[in-house]
Amino acid sequence: MQRSQSSFRKLAKKILEKIAYLSILKKKNQIKKHNLTKMITLKHLRGDFFGGLTAGIVALPLALAFGEQSGLGASTGLYGAAFLAFFAALCGGTATQISGPTAPMTVLSATIISGILVTYDGNAEHALPLILSVFILAGLFQILLGSLKLGSYIQYIPQTVVSGFMSGIGIIILITQLLPAIGYNPVNDPEVIQENLPMAEHILLDKILSVEEEKGLLVLEEFHETIQQADLVTPQAIQDEAKGLAGRQSKGVIGSLKFTPHALKNIHPTEITLCLNTILIIYLFPRITRLVPSALVAVISVSAAAVMMGIEYTPITPIQAGFPSFHSEIITGFDIIALFPYVLTAFILSLLGVIDSLLTSLVADNLTKTQHDPNRELIGQGIGNTIAAFFSGIPGAGATIRTVVNIQAGGKTRLSGMIAGVFLFIILIALGPMASQIPMAVLSGVLITVGFGVIDYKGLRELPLMRWSDKTVLLTVLLLTVFWQLVYAVAIGLIFAAFIFMKKIADWTAEKFTMETFVDLNGHTVALNTIQGPLFFGNTQAFVKVIRTIPVDSKHIIFDLSQVYYLDHSGIYTLEETLQHLVDSHEVYIVGLNVPLQRRLEKMKIIPQLIQPEHVVESFEQLDIEQHTPLSKKRSKN
Repeated sequence: MQRSQSSFRKLAKKILEKIAYLSILKKKNQIKKHNLTKMITLKHLRGDFFGGLTAGIVALPLALAFGEQSGLGASTGLYGAAFLAFFAALCGGTATQISGPTAPMTVLSATIISGILVTYDGNAEHALPLILSVFILAGLFQILLGSLKLGSYIQYIPQTVVSGFMSGIGIIILITQLLPAIGYNPVNDPEVIQENLPMAEHILLDKILSVEEEKGLLVLEEFHETIQQADLVTPQAIQDEAKGLAGRQSKGVIGSLKFTPHALKNIHPTEITLCLNTILIIYLFPRITRLVPSALVAVISVSAAAVMMGIEYTPITPIQAGFPSFHSEIITGFDIIALFPYVLTAFILSLLGVIDSLLTSLVADNLTKTQHDPNRELIGQGIGNTIAAFFSGIPGAGATIRTVVNIQAGGKTRLSGMIAGVFLFIILIALGPMASQIPMAVLSGVLITVGFGVIDYKGLRELPLMRWSDKTVLLTVLLLTVFWQLVYAVAIGLIFAAFIFMKKIADWTAEKFTMETFVDLNGHTVALNTIQGPLFFGNTQAFVKVIRTIPVDSKHIIFDLSQVYYLDHSGIYTLEETLQHLVDSHEVYIVGLNVPLQRRLEKMKIIPQLIQPEHVVESFEQLDIEQHTPLSKKRSKN
């Protein structure tokens, strides 16, 4: 009894010390956050200028590459990088963060885009409003998450989930860049087109029948109408539909792997040479100097050489000079019915941006010895992504490499991120047509280096050292990311990790459920049940199992709840059933019940209907057993 009381006092002392420490730490962090989120100052103008300029230079080739990979064209990557860098810096909570399209966000965006394009038969113009609506909804979700102060919950994402997802993203980039790296496009392969002609003809005829069905025409009775429409299906139309089919079939990991045999038979030496030279410069140029981003050097030098030598190559999608147009049709033609199936997809996209951004914020904190405001950062990212989507920009997040470059170049305040955005706007407006001459294989080379850089080699190397549960989560997320759906990979990984964690906690707490018997001075048997930790749905069966070991001749039963800090509804329900079973034949006492839990038991009428208030005491000294007769120190364990 004395030992239990002493343990309880020690635990209470530790809790009070922890609360005091956290209170002091919170005050310190608030001071740092206040300093970080103050108004823009020109005090560090020189450092911010060079930091933002350098980060913008680094972002330029990546933005073009990510835009091309998304499926909407290189210009959309520049739009997203410019708008997001500016507005996320202006409104965000990490002073030195540079935002823009990132590998994870682009891969998921590409999956969303390709899925919507399939619905619209590959017609990008008709599909664009819905695609941008999904991106806007993702940005609004980020604003909502920040407004609800949920930014700090990033710490509950297991490292195994992040590691598996990032490695999966890297593998996706490497696989999907295989075809453009060797200059192969199934749209230009006569063999593939020939294979798709029957399906293309079937699709076009099916469209005719669908239109007639909408008009209410009877095919058999008005077959002449059908014949007239069928005559409009020219060989060229069938050819174009077959090309569209080939393009859609080659999207994603499965599509790239499917066409790899065709690609290996149609390697273009020029394209693969451009790609390899780009990769070599990116990896080797830093040995000469790190003052200039190697990716930018590679893109400019290899592209310039290709143009001057008159080499035939596949260029990126054209980039129009001038300010991007505002898509007002997203608002005027808003279709909630069409958007509804993509609500979950938009939410997953927003969560991915949250994880990506806040992990980068942690890196910035470590480098600058400051503390970011996670909730304000989410609001800033959401505002940036929402505005970018209205101008056809693909979504992005805080970019680690660009943020580190900004800090190393002297960036101190949010002005550096805004300068990076302005620099990209200038490039977009003035040099768009020139950038359109960049070979596709060059951007493929840039993306291949990004793919290798995204893979979490440390996590993969540590796989043999991990417990089976951690291995299962990491590999499950990795495989689902690569071969199934990025949208669900993280969610399933979190569910797996949560179940494994709950199982571990349930097993650990169950081991701490003990039943001891005492003999008081009058010879009566007293059973003491001690619970350490939470009593929740995961360990209620273990609790019931321990209760069944109570000796039938026990006159008094004591529940020591001094170390129970959490009771969920299942735990309360189980405790209620246990008390109903015991109170008729035993005198039951509860010791050490904290005030919040006691109030919950009172609200549910467990106190006083099942256990009398005088039998709920704070310490063992207050127990009223056999006229205050002390318990014997002699103990006998079952």
